[in-house]
Amino acid sequence: ELSEVVDFLKTPDKYKALGARIPKGVLLVGPAGVGKTLLARAVAGEAGVPFFSIAGSEFMEMLVGVGAARVRDMFAQAKRNAPAIIFIDEIESIGRMRGMGMSGGHDEREQTLNQILVEMDGFTPSDHVIVIGSTNRPDLLDPALVRPGRFDRRVTLSLPDLEERKAIIEIHMKGKPFTKDVSIEKLARRTVGFSGADLANMLNEAAILAAREGKTAIDGKDLEEAATKEKLGPQRKRMTSEADRKLSAYHEAGHAIVAHFLPHTDPVHKVSIISRGRAGGYTLKLPTHDKNLHTKQEFIEDLAMILGGQ
Repeated sequence: ELSEVVDFLKTPDKYKALGARIPKGVLLVGPAGVGKTLLARAVAGEAGVPFFSIAGSEFMEMLVGVGAARVRDMFAQAKRNAPAIIFIDEIESIGRMRGMGMSGGHDEREQTLNQILVEMDGFTPSDHVIVIGSTNRPDLLDPALVRPGRFDRRVTLSLPDLEERKAIIEIHMKGKPFTKDVSIEKLARRTVGFSGADLANMLNEAAILAAREGKTAIDGKDLEEAATKEKLGPQRKRMTSEADRKLSAYHEAGHAIVAHFLPHTDPVHKVSIISRGRAGGYTLKLPTHDKNLHTKQEFIEDLAMILGGQ
């Protein structure tokens, strides 16, 4: 979908010859940290066109009309430099459904949204200016904004799968020394459910941990600690009483034993009674592969495993 947008911007005549209309807008939808902003920047870079970037919240001002004026200015600037890309990050902060607020029609957000609607597909439509919007809350957007003719395309980005995680890990490993025992394959399998931003942060945390301990290279232990820290928070060094630790050990052992003997639960990766974040201890299961669909039996066994701590 996005490489087509690049092609539109590079060779518009090819499409015009067949009567195709260049899409006005592309909406990038996906959870936080999957790389929506990075992709928008990449599209502009690949197409070699000017890139105007603004966050939705930057349009909001106390004075009514300022946001709308900013929209006009931005589109005017983009038209002067056409072909161009306008990128609006967190578009839900201005593109919310109208009529939901308590204030009337003179609400600043509403005026700003109206101006964007007019600029994108109004009486004098703009040629060769593509708007890329990103949001992780598409349900909040105004129907007039997401209709064809404004945002013609919706590109859904999901959390990276195994192969994608490997590629992301490789990018963020550049420039960092690792010991020979570090396997990208193993690391990608260990990080099911991590977004691109999580992976970048995990490798950065591992580098910080290794530096703190005076090592010359990052090893598997640092990466394991960084991955656990990313999901559960840092270790709490507060000394707990013997009785608390014993209770915690029974509780985690309960989870681990039930998970071990049930056929449809993911294998147990790690059991700990060291408290992290709000957890007193934890039993970490790791899926063997990325799952999108679950059976009823798996859910029942997961519930059994969660209650096994009791």
